[in-house]
Amino acid sequence: MLHACVGMSSRDNSIMLTPHRKTCKRYDIPGEPHFLTFSCFKRLPLLNRDRSRDWMTQAIRLARSKAPFDLWAYVIMPEHVHLILVPREDARIASILTTIKQSVSKRALNWLKNNSPEFLPQIEDVQPNGKRSFRFWQRGGGYDRNLRSVRDIHEKIRYVHQNPVTRELVERPSDWEWSSASAWESSGDSPLPIDRKSVPVLTNLDADIASDLMQ
Repeated sequence: MLHACVGMSSRDNSIMLTPHRKTCKRYDIPGEPHFLTFSCFKRLPLLNRDRSRDWMTQAIRLARSKAPFDLWAYVIMPEHVHLILVPREDARIASILTTIKQSVSKRALNWLKNNSPEFLPQIEDVQPNGKRSFRFWQRGGGYDRNLRSVRDIHEKIRYVHQNPVTRELVERPSDWEWSSASAWESSGDSPLPIDRKSVPVLTNLDADIASDLMQ
């Protein structure tokens, strides 16, 4: 059943498995970090299993190999993802997101074909023009905000790490395996490497934010 793949109950039968392209205003300014958010279709908890979360981390690695970027923070929640990153060279946010989303969608669909083909008719989307597709991600371009101050960057890193705590999934940010909180705390690189050296340093005036990053 599908819930074995993405953490859904068997009665949920409306998920779709490929990203829907829709215009989203983005500002690809060289050197500017982006705070990105994108959600699963209808905010269903399609990332609620280790299998699909593994697909996500592998998709991020793939995107970095195709369009290099510095990754400063991330969290994979059951129904959405937050990323803070800085594109390098000529990398574009739209290309990065397309690689990530399509990779996860294709792997989810392949899993269903091999393990639960009888479920495929239930996730088929027939559009008014007759086009058929499967969806995993929410329609639209998600949320993309350029971060233009050091304080804003660190506040967003803290926000990303606090997500699982706010949702009462864990007691401490570093207890959530599927985020960069533990990597920031331990200087490790699991499950994804973080580009700490390129993160701008806070001043003494921002000591309150700095201390919060490790909470």
